[in-house]
Amino acid sequence: MPPAQRRARARTYDAAKIRAAVTAQLTHVRDAVAGLSDEQWERPTRLGDWTVRDLVVHIALGADSVGAYLRKPPPPAREVTVLDWPSATAAVAGAVDQRARTVAASTEPRAMLDRAADGLADALASAPGDRLLAARLGAMTLDDFLVTRCVELTVHTDDLAAALGRDVALDRQALAAATRVLADTLAAKAPGGSVEVRIPPYAVVQCVEGPRHTRGTPPNVVETDPLTWIRLATGRTTWADALDDAAVSASGERADLSSLLPLLG
Repeated sequence: MPPAQRRARARTYDAAKIRAAVTAQLTHVRDAVAGLSDEQWERPTRLGDWTVRDLVVHIALGADSVGAYLRKPPPPAREVTVLDWPSATAAVAGAVDQRARTVAASTEPRAMLDRAADGLADALASAPGDRLLAARLGAMTLDDFLVTRCVELTVHTDDLAAALGRDVALDRQALAAATRVLADTLAAKAPGGSVEVRIPPYAVVQCVEGPRHTRGTPPNVVETDPLTWIRLATGRTTWADALDDAAVSASGERADLSSLLPLLG
C-alpha cells in the first residue's frame, strides 16, 4: 500500500445506504436504456472508441461481479481498501476494455443488464458486509467493494448521459459516495494541509504539503460541484476547461490541482 494511503484516515460508509445506492443507480441505468434504438446503442461515448453498447455491457459486468466474487471461496486476508482501489485501476484497464468489447459483441445488453440486476439483488440478500471477496485488484470486503461500485456506477452513468445527450438520474447516496472516495483519494495522493478542497454538500478535504491552515478562511481554496469534481478526478474534463467554464473556483498560489489530476483513469 502506498505510504500516502497508509497515512490517510479511512472514511466510513453506511453499509445499508451503500447497498441501496448501488441498487438504485443500477435501476436508473436500466430505465435510461430501456427504449434505446439501434442507432443509439451504436453511438460513440467519451471513452475512447467504446459505443453505448460497450459501456452498458461494462456496467452490467461490474454489477454481475458482486455475485461472481461471492460464489468464490473467500481469500484468507484483506489486501485492498476503498482508498487503495482508485490508484490500482489503471493496471487492469486493458483487460477491462477487452472483456467489455468481447462480451458486447455477442450479448444483448438490455437482457444482460436485467440479469445482472437480478443477480445483484440475490447476492446482497444475505451476504455479510465483512465477507472477503477475491476481487480483481486484491482481496477486499464486500462493504468496500460496494463503495467502489457506487463510484463506477456514478461515473459511467454520467458517461451514458453524455453519449445519449440527455440527463440520466443519479442516486444521491451514490453520488455522495463517489464524490467522497475521489476527494479522499486526492488527500491520500497529495497529503498536507495547505489547500482546502470543497465539494458541497458532500466533501471537504485538505491536501498538498505546505503551511497548514487552522483559523479563518484558508489562503488556498478550491471549490466545485460534485459532478464537475468527478469529471475532473476521472479525466472526463480538464482543470483548464473547468476553470474556463467557471465550473471550479481556485484561489491562492497553491490552489492549482492540474498536476494531481486525474486520479482515476
